[in-house]
Amino acid sequence: MGHLLMVESWVGSMSTLLPHGIRDRGHRFSFLTRDLGHYLRTATDARHPLLGATNILTAETNDEQAVVATVRRLHQVFEFDGVLSSCDYYLPTVAAIAADLGLPGPSRDAMRAACDKATTRRICSAAGVPGPAFAVVAAWDEIAAAARRIGYPVVVKPVDLCGGMFVRRVDNVDRLRDAVAAIAGFPVNARGQLRTPDILVEECLDGPEYSVETVTHGGRTTIVGITDKRVVGSDCFIEAGHMFPAATEPEQSEAIGAAAAAAVTALGLDDTVAHTEVKLTARGPRLIEVNPRPAGNRITELVRRVTGIDLPAVHADLAAGIEPVLEPVDTGIGSAAIAFLIPERAGQLESVDGARQWSLDHRIVDHHLAAAGKTVRTADNNNEYLGHVMVVDEKFGAASELAQRSISELQVTYRDSGSRA
Repeated sequence: MGHLLMVESWVGSMSTLLPHGIRDRGHRFSFLTRDLGHYLRTATDARHPLLGATNILTAETNDEQAVVATVRRLHQVFEFDGVLSSCDYYLPTVAAIAADLGLPGPSRDAMRAACDKATTRRICSAAGVPGPAFAVVAAWDEIAAAARRIGYPVVVKPVDLCGGMFVRRVDNVDRLRDAVAAIAGFPVNARGQLRTPDILVEECLDGPEYSVETVTHGGRTTIVGITDKRVVGSDCFIEAGHMFPAATEPEQSEAIGAAAAAAVTALGLDDTVAHTEVKLTARGPRLIEVNPRPAGNRITELVRRVTGIDLPAVHADLAAGIEPVLEPVDTGIGSAAIAFLIPERAGQLESVDGARQWSLDHRIVDHHLAAAGKTVRTADNNNEYLGHVMVVDEKFGAASELAQRSISELQVTYRDSGSRA
């Protein structure tokens, strides 16, 4: 099958799921990174799938022009059939490499637009995709004026970060100033890339949030399914859990899916898996954002367990120019859910107790809890989890309750005071 070039990766679940998906489809991959140590520090052992690449190559992946030239030379030796990544920060670079080598994948313009929240807003709004009122601003006077015009509460977010980082709901100008200062205090992202100073100020939408998992190939978008999203936090938006498929009414599912498909079409995305977030408000679905890659937080595992469709593997097939197989199979599972343990305070972890019986419940198919000694910070984004539990159930809509209950019954203690998180 194909020889794929993977340019960087997230270090969470997709760092395992994507390499497995590549190999499950009979492909092999070479891994290109600017800093192998970034992955060695996070790998639990030497057998981590990323480190099992056919070749591990080094280049300055933060310099698009230079890395395109480097990969052009590598291609003469290794003859890549496709290029891909799971990390949002490198998806535009992947598209640039694919275009330069004549390999399959979304266009450079479409991928750049989808990876920039401000550009996504502008394009989708112009195309009539429903979304919140918004403004893209940089100077403080413009930010404050936009918030007044839209009306508090507003949501403030950077246009080029992921995982809910620095996304805040603010109720007044003082909170707005604090939120803007926090974003400005993070000028370089976790991969060493200089950030844009632009900020999105948006209408705060009320209603449940969903994600739509889609595959677009040959200009046709297939909705694989809709995932519900449990979000917590008074002024931030932390994903506490997901269930697939979402327990929505058929007409709701149709409207949510249509909004996501319209956004993908407006952006011009093709030959890609996408994870599009939508809120269902009293006025109907409203677009939150489009992520032109498979979903994180193990959502793709929920999809696979219910439908048999492995979206990371589909991502690999699309990169190799292979038409994806998207026919669901009967897995005997009606719903799958994941719930996350979210720390409510900082400290050094002493223990997480209460999971002893999990291995006896056949519905609990995967779980992980942080080890004692971990330094914990209070969660304000999706990067601070202390663990997760994944549950399956033969009944539609049933898995989420057990997942949430299992997490809620855990006891978390810290070495300084022994208090629960």
